[in-house]
Parts: sequence; C-alpha cells; structure tokens
Amino acid sequence: MKNKMSIRTRFLLSVVLLITSLVGMILLVIEKREVQTIFEEQKKKGVLIAANIIQENLEPFLFWDKEGVESNLNKRIDQKLIYVIFYGRRKEPFAANADIKKYFSIFQRSNLADDVQPGDFYFARRDFQPSDEVEPFEILEIEVPVFVEGARERWGSVKIGLSLKEMQEEIRKTRLVLLFIGGVGFLVGVLGAIFLARRITKPIKKLVEATMRISRGDFSQQIQLDSHDEIGELAQSFNKMTKELLEARQKMEIAQKKLIQAEKLASIGRMSASIAHEIRNPLTSVKLNIQKVEESPHLDEFEREHLALSEEGIRQIEKFVKELLNFARVTELNLEKFSLPQILEESVKILSDSLTKKKIHFQKKIASSLPLVKVDGDKIRQVFLNILRNAIEAVEEGGEISVKMAPYLSQGVKMIKIEICDNGCGIEDKNLETIFEPFFTTKSFGFGLGLANARKIIEQHGGMIKVRSQKDKGACFEILIPVGERK
Repeated sequence: MKNKMSIRTRFLLSVVLLITSLVGMILLVIEKREVQTIFEEQKKKGVLIAANIIQENLEPFLFWDKEGVESNLNKRIDQKLIYVIFYGRRKEPFAANADIKKYFSIFQRSNLADDVQPGDFYFARRDFQPSDEVEPFEILEIEVPVFVEGARERWGSVKIGLSLKEMQEEIRKTRLVLLFIGGVGFLVGVLGAIFLARRITKPIKKLVEATMRISRGDFSQQIQLDSHDEIGELAQSFNKMTKELLEARQKMEIAQKKLIQAEKLASIGRMSASIAHEIRNPLTSVKLNIQKVEESPHLDEFEREHLALSEEGIRQIEKFVKELLNFARVTELNLEKFSLPQILEESVKILSDSLTKKKIHFQKKIASSLPLVKVDGDKIRQVFLNILRNAIEAVEEGGEISVKMAPYLSQGVKMIKIEICDNGCGIEDKNLETIFEPFFTTKSFGFGLGLANARKIIEQHGGMIKVRSQKDKGACFEILIPVGERK
C-alpha cells in the first residue's frame, strides 16, 4: 500500500523547495555583486595608495635619490601594504622596500604596457608567501604609471602589493550577514507557507469531514467559512447541495409516510368490507332475536337486565364497524367557505356539558379579521371535537384547555394556525410518533381512530397536524389549514 501524502504536506514541501531555490539564487546574486563591489573598492583604494606614494616620492624619484625613496618606502610598509617597487622609464627596478628585493619574480618585472596613458593601471590577484613559516595569502598587485607635468612619455611606474586579508574578512562578514538574512527570510517564508497551507487545507478538511457525515446520512451538516475566495464558493455550493439533499430526503420521507398511510388505508378498507359482510349480517340477526325475546312477558328483571347489557354490547360493535367504515372510506370533501372560529365555537357548544362537569377553565385567543376558508365544515368540526374530547379526558377536574387561532405563513403559503393545548397527563415520548396511527390508543375505552381520522381530514385539506407534549405536563396539538384554494 502506497504511503499517502496529504495536500498540506505536498504544499509545504513545494513551497519550501521553491523558497530554498529563490533564497539561494538571490543570495548567490547578491553575494557575487557584493564581492565584486568590495573588490572594486579595494582596487580603487590601491590606486589611491599608489598615487599617494608617487606624490610623496616624486621629487626624490625625479632626482634619482634611491636611498631617499627606499627610506620612505620602508616606513610605509605594514601588514596591509606588503611591498612597493619603483620602476624606471625602461621598466628597470629603481627602488623598493628591503623585503621584496629577494622575490625576483615580483621585483624584476613591470607589468604595465608601453603605451599606457595617465589614469591607466594594471592589477592582478596572486598568492604571496613571505616565508616558509607563514601560510601563503592572497594579495592584490597594482601598478600605475608615473607622469611628469610637461612630459609626453611616462617617467616610470610604481607597483604595490596589498594584502587581501581585510577584503576577505569583509567578504566573510558580508556572507554571514547574507546567510543570516537568507535564514530569516527562509524561516519567515516557511512560517508563511505553514499559515497559508493551514488556511487552505482547513476548509478542505472541513469539506472532507462534512462529506463523510453526509455519507453516513447526516444531511444537516453545514460549513461555516468567512472566506470569499474559491474555497468559500466551494463551501457555499456544498452547503446548498446539503440543503437540497436534506429537503429531498424530507420530501421523500413525507411521500413514503403518505404511501405507507395509503397502503394502511387500503388494507383497512379491504378489512372493513370483510367486517361489514361477516359481522353486520349475523349481528343484525342477534339484535333482532334479543329484541324479540325482550317482548316476552315471562322475563324477570334479572333476565331483562342482562338482555339490555347484550344490546349495549351490540351497539358498541355497530359503532366500531361504522367508525371503521367511515375512516376507511375515501369520501369527497364538500368544500365551502366557512369561518374557522365559528366552527370552533359550535364544537365547544357541543362539549359544553363535559367542560362544565369537570369545571375546566377554557380559554380562547382568536386573531381578529381571520379570512373565510374553503373547507368541509362537518369534517373540520369532527377534527375539533376529536381533539377537544381527548383534552377533556386528559385533564383533571379544574384543569385548563386553551385554543389559539391566528394567521400563519409557511414557505410562502398563507395558512391559519390552530393550537389546542391542555395541562393534562401529557403523552410519553415513545408514543408521539405513533399517536396518529389507526387503532393506537392508551385509553381503556375507544377504538384509536379519532386522531387518525383527524390527520386524514386535515391532510385531505392540504394542511398538517402535529403534537408536542411532555409526560405529566400536558399536550399541544398544532393544526395548519391553508387559506387559498386547494390544488
């Protein structure tokens, strides 16, 4: 398996190599120019020293005062000025400091051309070893012509030897400074590259992590970046994609739930038809026979009481069959414009006795100027009755039930929002997902079709119903009904 190298590592290596190459080339060019500059300054310095020596010794040189010239030259010799040689007009040695005379290759030879002009000079770099005990060192040899005012030809020349130790030390210091500057520049460049690499790769790492979360099904992942470059645009596109994926999954889940609900209704419909055929006919026969037996004058009170209980049981079975058939039957809505507050008021009047009996505090908060809504009035009343009955059964004596009704805007669609809340026993969290399922009930009576039928009716109107609740803290049902025409 090949070793993986991250983008950050590759970027850092590339930048380090680039910085190293650039710093190296820049330092090489600067060092070359600095060395050249120092050498040129050393040449100028040597020419000035030679010219100064000529001025000091011009008079004795013109009068061929060899001893006077050599006396002056021996005084000038030091660690920097290694030797000084005066040559005559025919390039023959005239005078020199005492130590250089034994070096015949230097002392005997003049390097100036015959046709030199004032201002011309000769220079060369060479190694020089004063003695066997001293290591050879480099010198700069400069020879300048001597011209006398009024003469057309040169009178002679002066050759000096300057030690380059000082120049080499200066070059060494210059190189150390350049290396220090280069090191600092390299360090700054590397730190800048690390910062830049982190700035570039951090959002990419976030994108990778978000992609992995999406692969595990978490479409709520969003990347928060303040960058306005291409990385920022990529993050925005990614966020847009995850948002669209989340919306698509939600739509798919809703469609799947509706499909499951439709399949359940179809199954209930088939079961209802079977129930109607298999139960209703024999049940009617039993009911008629009981009624016929009740007409007998020979029954005592105990027998009549049990026959009455049997009839009540038959009525409960008939009620269940009727509710089941009504729930399973796909009926068309009788849509007309109604006032939802009026439908609510009628539902409350129907349940007024139950509210009074349990001394329930009932509160209404209805927004003013609510528009008329095109609904099936009887069906919506049935929804209100089912939810209000459940609320009445859930609260204790002296409990509270409140109803709020107000305009609401959902994704650009105008709706009316109805909230029916109570402070009863509430609903356990595990039951919140199944409370609208057919035949689900936590009560010891009833068939578990009330809320299922309420959801069916609201969804037929293009709305939605949901519940929020906590155990022992009451429940709140939220109903949304669109105001506009149903498509």
